[in-house]
Amino acid sequence: MQTTIFERIINREIPASIVYEDDLTIAILDIHPKSLGHTLVIPKVVSKNLLEMNPSLLGQYFTVVQKVAQAVKESLNAKGCVFLLDGREVEHTHTHIIPRYTDTEVHLADSQSVAYTSSEEMNEYAKKIKAYLAK
Repeated sequence: MQTTIFERIINREIPASIVYEDDLTIAILDIHPKSLGHTLVIPKVVSKNLLEMNPSLLGQYFTVVQKVAQAVKESLNAKGCVFLLDGREVEHTHTHIIPRYTDTEVHLADSQSVAYTSSEEMNEYAKKIKAYLAK
């Protein structure tokens, strides 16, 4: 089985903007965000998708998803978050947390990625999320 980009991030083979990490999970900013602050929560134990994830890990994993989502929402003053559980473009279970800054619906299939203006701007978003999680 080929190593995924997420495994390479977990193993520190490639850089990422990490906002949270524990023994089971890592949370990083998405490099192709649907909105600024778009975060991925990734389990460190590899599974192709949720259906293949070890059931004994689900409770702790989704506790982290909720914790990181709360930090994204509160630290970035978002109205809410859109969640997408995925394993398609990268065959490694992960959850997208996409902050929603307006009351309008988000249609992920139609939405284009946005971009940070610089690595400094991306780092500022990461710092805000990390600071909230450190409380």
